[in-house]
Amino acid sequence: MLDAVDFSGKSFHFIGIGGIGMSALAHVLTKRNLPVSGSDLSQSNITDRLQAQGAKIFLTQEAANLQSQAIAGLPQVICSTAINPANPEYQAALELGCPIFHRSDLLAALMGQYQGIAVAGTHGKTTTSSMIGYLLLKAGIDPTIVIGGEVSAWEGNAYVGASPYFVAEADESDGSLVKLKADIGIITNIELDHPDHYTTLESVVDIFQTFTQQCHHLIGCIDSPSVRENIPVTISYSIHPQSGADYTVDQVDYQSDGTTAQVWERGQCLGQFYLPILGEHNLSNALAAIATGRLLGLEFSQIATILAHFGGAKRRFEHRGEHHNILFIDDYGHHPSELQATLAAARLRAQETSPSRRVVAVFQPHRYSRTLTFLEEFSQSFGNADLVVTTDIYSAGEPDMGKVSGQQLADAIAQHHPQSIYQPTLQATTAYLMEALSPGDLVIFLGAGNLNRIIPELTTFYQQIEQRQPTASLR
Repeated sequence: MLDAVDFSGKSFHFIGIGGIGMSALAHVLTKRNLPVSGSDLSQSNITDRLQAQGAKIFLTQEAANLQSQAIAGLPQVICSTAINPANPEYQAALELGCPIFHRSDLLAALMGQYQGIAVAGTHGKTTTSSMIGYLLLKAGIDPTIVIGGEVSAWEGNAYVGASPYFVAEADESDGSLVKLKADIGIITNIELDHPDHYTTLESVVDIFQTFTQQCHHLIGCIDSPSVRENIPVTISYSIHPQSGADYTVDQVDYQSDGTTAQVWERGQCLGQFYLPILGEHNLSNALAAIATGRLLGLEFSQIATILAHFGGAKRRFEHRGEHHNILFIDDYGHHPSELQATLAAARLRAQETSPSRRVVAVFQPHRYSRTLTFLEEFSQSFGNADLVVTTDIYSAGEPDMGKVSGQQLADAIAQHHPQSIYQPTLQATTAYLMEALSPGDLVIFLGAGNLNRIIPELTTFYQQIEQRQPTASLR
């Protein structure tokens, strides 16, 4: 029962508190001065931040962590789908009789205390929810925000405001979005992305249809066939003016430093706006934010002024430095559609120089199930890259059933892309990139795993080369 989550002062313990979704909820609770503890297997800036806010952090996961907490009363234990039932803390919670909730139960209970704005969709949730949160924050509507990425505007993945509005991502990966009841629901698109949980696209659509029934207003992108054909949206948006959507655009100009467009609302021209993040997928995300802002009564001129300064979320085409005239970009994209959209944006950015930069795509496939299901689609997703480097598959806890490998994916990509290479480990990938990158390159690291851990070593390496060589030698 969602109403069983107790916010009256009873303590919370998070198993895996350093996760991006778990830590956001822990942040909200600490800001509400509730007792919070949690465990994780490694220290990070996220665990450090929570500790500074008053949370008690354990860097091991063992039964004693919970047993020590239970002396002052049984804590409410929060876990995610990623937690194995054999986890010693989870087992201790069962033995002690602690109330145990999935993170989605806690999110739903929190949203139930606010006017919820729930952002759902296979792709674009983090950027869209960040954009909406940023818009409301800068417009003076002080929302509470819980998202799956970090945003510099509020220095983290969560923010606790004083208004009745609550902006959060609604995650379909494990079906938990059906627990959320929102005043405003947003669906950016619907595709099959988690074959570990869903067997067909129809089963994914069913989940979104249930979510739709629990939203008072439903804003949806009708550029997605699955949304257009299956979801009864109350407010529609599209980047194609002929679509007949409630919100659309024309006079679109995609440039290497952002996008300008003219926005239309139900046949009336609202005016021009500029978006500093790249690509038509982000223009679509911006239309969702505009539709939300207008529904809440904001003037378009104010919306346009605010969005012109939106810097995006971390790991969403995040600029990680430029050294030795090599531009380093980090992106979370891990589905074929996301790779295509992100690499199209990378090509735009590459064209800002003359001659155009070479686009080097470094991809770490995420989950065996996803790699196997979309093997052919992945193989054709790198058309905007000049060089493709792939690594072994990041399992995300899935067992290797021997049905697909990183080498198989690399071989499939090579059939469509003549300049591709397989480097199985992160160490081998790092060594290869230290030899293969050249001044003028744009190198983009793609994937939802741990590939981005190699970026600091590479940027340091090329920074040292830059310091040793005169700038005149760089093109």
